Amino acid sequence: MDPHLLRTFVAVLDHRSFSDAASALGYTQSAVSQHMAALENDLGTRLVERRPVAPTAAGARLMEHAPALLLRLDAARADIARLHRTRSTRLTLAHTPAALGPVVAQALARLHATAGPLDLEVRAAGRETVIENVLTGHADLGLVDDAAAPSDPLPLPDLGPTTTLGAVEETLAVVFPLDHPLAGRQAVRLPDLTQAHWIDAPDTAISLDRLRVVCRVDGFRPHIRHRGTDLHGLAALAAAGHGLAVLPLPLAASLPGVAAVAVSEPRLVHRTEVIHPASPTDAARQLARLVAGRQPTEQDERRV
Repeated sequence: MDPHLLRTFVAVLDHRSFSDAASALGYTQSAVSQHMAALENDLGTRLVERRPVAPTAAGARLMEHAPALLLRLDAARADIARLHRTRSTRLTLAHTPAALGPVVAQALARLHATAGPLDLEVRAAGRETVIENVLTGHADLGLVDDAAAPSDPLPLPDLGPTTTLGAVEETLAVVFPLDHPLAGRQAVRLPDLTQAHWIDAPDTAISLDRLRVVCRVDGFRPHIRHRGTDLHGLAALAAAGHGLAVLPLPLAASLPGVAAVAVSEPRLVHRTEVIHPASPTDAARQLARLVAGRQPTEQDERRV
C-alpha cells in the first residue's frame, strides 16, 4: 500500500472534498482522483463515495488503520534522522497542560543553569498531539499526564522505539465551585460523584472516559464539553457551576474561583511521564533525567 495514496485518501475524507484535499496537499484535483483510483484498484474495492464524498464500509475500516500507519511511517523517518543529530542547542518540550508543574519548571531552570546557551521552546497541547510531536521529531521531549494507581505506568498507545519514564506523582483533586456543598470537605470519593454534572475536558483535565475506567463504574456524563488546553477557561466554567473536573491538587489549588478537594477513593494519583525518542538529543536526555528525579551524569552535562 503506497503511503502517498493513503495520505491522499485520509485528506479526501478529512475534508469531505476532492478539491479541498487537492489544495491541502498541493496537488491538482485530477491527481487526487488518480490517487484514489489507484488505491481502490490496489485494495480491490471502492473506498469513497463521490457524491457526496463519504467513506464506504471498506473506506471506514481503512480509516481506522490509516492515521496510525502514517504516524508510524513519519516516526520511523524522524527516528532515522535523529541518529545523526544528537548535539543541539535547541530543545522543544511538548506537554499536556497539567503536566507542567513545579518539578518540571525547576528541572528546566537547572538545565538552563548547567547546559549553557539553550534555545528552549515549551508548548502546551493535547495528549495525542504531544505524543505525535515526539514521534515525528517536532518535539525533543514530551510530558503527558493521567490518573493511575500509585507506581502504575500510564496507559499509552504503542509508541515504537521510544522511552517513557515515570516522573511525578501527585494527589488528585476534584474542582468545585466555591458555593458547592462539598467545597469545604477535606476529601471526596469519586464513586459518590458519578451522577454529578461534569466538564468533559480530555486535553486539560483527567478525561471522563478514564474516570469510568479507574472507578469501574458507569456515570461521569458530560454536562458541557471543553476542547483545547486553556486551564483558566476550564476553571472559569467550573467556578460558574457548569460541572466538575479532576486535576492534580497543587494545580487545582492555584486556580481562581474554585475549591480543590482531594480524592480519597479510589486510591489514585496524578501521574506525569516523560516520553523521549530512542535516540534523544543530549539536552533532551539531560532534561528527562532531571524531570524523572535522576541526577544527570557529568558526561550528560559535558555533552550538552
